[in-house]
Amino acid sequence: MLELFKQHINQELPLLKECKLLIAISGGIDSVVLAHLCKVINLNFALAHCNFNLRGNESDADEDFVSKFGAAELEVETFIQHFDTEVYANNHKLSIQMAARELRYDWFNDLANQLEFDYILTAHHADDDLETFLINFTRGTGLSGLTGIPMINNNIVRPLLPFSKEDIEIYAKENNIKWREDRSNESKKYLRNKLRHEVVPILKEINPQLLGSFQNTLENLNDTADIVEESLNAVAKRAIIDIGNNGITFKVSDFIKVNNSKAYLFEMFKDYGFTQWNDVVSLLDAETGKYVASNTYKLTKHKDVLILSDIRHSGQNEESYIIEKETEVINTLIGTLKFEEVDSISISSKDIIFVDKTKLKFPLTLRKWKTQDIFRPIGMTGKKKVSKYLKDEKTTPNQKENTWVLISNEDIIWVVGMRADNRFKVDDSSSNILKIEVC
Repeated sequence: MLELFKQHINQELPLLKECKLLIAISGGIDSVVLAHLCKVINLNFALAHCNFNLRGNESDADEDFVSKFGAAELEVETFIQHFDTEVYANNHKLSIQMAARELRYDWFNDLANQLEFDYILTAHHADDDLETFLINFTRGTGLSGLTGIPMINNNIVRPLLPFSKEDIEIYAKENNIKWREDRSNESKKYLRNKLRHEVVPILKEINPQLLGSFQNTLENLNDTADIVEESLNAVAKRAIIDIGNNGITFKVSDFIKVNNSKAYLFEMFKDYGFTQWNDVVSLLDAETGKYVASNTYKLTKHKDVLILSDIRHSGQNEESYIIEKETEVINTLIGTLKFEEVDSISISSKDIIFVDKTKLKFPLTLRKWKTQDIFRPIGMTGKKKVSKYLKDEKTTPNQKENTWVLISNEDIIWVVGMRADNRFKVDDSSSNILKIEVC
């Protein structure tokens, strides 16, 4: 296995030879063998171990083993982190497995950022790849869920993917490598373990060359996925007409004209949490204002377009900001609000206005517009409801939802990013000019 591992690194992952690496190590056979192999071929790495405090003394024994293994046998730096996993899972309404996953990857990335590790190495192998395929298959998935675990995913690298569990066990025994057994891996209450201990052995009995056949299948599926992505990119290039702060806008007509609109919509929007795909398809013929929402995104029909918007901050819709004095710089949901005293007016834009400072009464308030809001648009005579102004400006539903106003003593100074109020404009008698910018 050592020679094959060297060959694999040289041909497929030569970037690792010049990088600073962080190996995620549990103390189990897979991660211990990965660390051992990396030491033998002289890669530059440190170890990172998570103690999730889920198995009492066994968790502490794993930590002790990893500490000694890193210091005495590998002579590399070893980082240890403790987590109260059950509390985190309860607070975030997650399963223990998902909580542990979030905690460890967040910590690995923090370490990588702080200490400048180029890549994080995990010990996923060919059997893990097969199990993940079967999990996705049993739960229902698209093509992307059947193309296997990627060898490189951003800064995560999995050098053992071409090797089987059997390969790893043989290498460990031949080299007298010690490791820790996690008894929870034997529990069949988890789907992965049930597949590992009950389903995969039967499949290997039917086909002793199962992993080889599976790798061929993955190659074929990934080739197909490349064709799908090429076609999808061509449609996206035609359909996307705007990418801005308020979301991504797609032409409906480009989805209608393709064969199997549902398939294109699924591939285009599958990563945004949508599940009701018949409802998504129905948006193509829906009237303006209809939408489909996931936990994180909303897809809205507006005239002849679909607008994809992020609603993860929707719980903050009523948030407001108080500006105590004009020297403040305020970080808000819509950007950074800046104030600057200037001697004269320069060119205004949708993100910059100039006002007469003496007409302002601090503190100012920045908040979302309300249905009862009225202002006096600069360049116009008389008053106008903000709602009517937004309608006249032909704003999309998402733009309306994300419109904010800057207030002085209950009077609107600025419909931010759109129009200032006439009452605060600079005139010939103005001696104190304040530039207000959102960026």
